[in-house]
Amino acid sequence: MAKLISKTYGEALFELAVEEEKTDAMLEEIEGIKQVLLDNPEYLKFLNHPRISVEEKVITTENIFAGKIDKQLIGFLGIIINKRRCDNLMEILQYFLDRVKEFKGIGVAYITTPYELKEDKKEAICKKLLATTSYKEMEMHYDVKEELLGGMQIRIGDRVVDSSIQTKLNQLQKDLLKVQI
Repeated sequence: MAKLISKTYGEALFELAVEEEKTDAMLEEIEGIKQVLLDNPEYLKFLNHPRISVEEKVITTENIFAGKIDKQLIGFLGIIINKRRCDNLMEILQYFLDRVKEFKGIGVAYITTPYELKEDKKEAICKKLLATTSYKEMEMHYDVKEELLGGMQIRIGDRVVDSSIQTKLNQLQKDLLKVQI
């Protein structure tokens, strides 16, 4: 249900941005709104509090964002509040961000390695991903997990390439357990 809600509202916002030719501006403003929510978890609690009136939530939101973001986005946040979808707000914003990045040909890759990579290695991975995907640009996120032992895991959307030594050892163990003596 939450995915359907985030898709419905996120898609509506995306279509508005494309129709008004404001994808870049809205992308930047939505990232800002998302950051405000991450930096101020008490504001999200306020929006979800059942004893605070919808009108008070809308007025507070308008006061917080007035002059900082487009009036259409303030109106959109008002709709989210009026429809009591604040508990899905982060997912809605993330859906919009993902949709705009897809529209602009920006891939988001999550790279996990057992150690910190040097800049030249990061650049080589980025170039290889650009060459093997249809994306024009890559947004790279790196993470270190020592338990991988070696190799790396790459995740782009729902696709995963796992060439870590830990995964290979686990697969070898499964294969050896299948062997009957």
